[in-house]
Amino acid sequence: MNGEKETPERRRERLRQEELKRNPGGSIHGGGLSDLVGSLGWKGTGILIIVIIIDAIFLK
Repeated sequence: MNGEKETPERRRERLRQEELKRNPGGSIHGGGLSDLVGSLGWKGTGILIIVIIIDAIFLK
């Protein structure tokens, strides 16, 4: 399962999950925008940016 066909994204996520299991208190101060963007991918990040821009335009 963890063979050569594992993508870098899946490997990073697996390592992150293992770290959270070993050190659950470490995630209190961690996280933020970088984790959000990393979990969304490039399409999700683009949609998030568009939504923020539209929100900023219409709430003025």
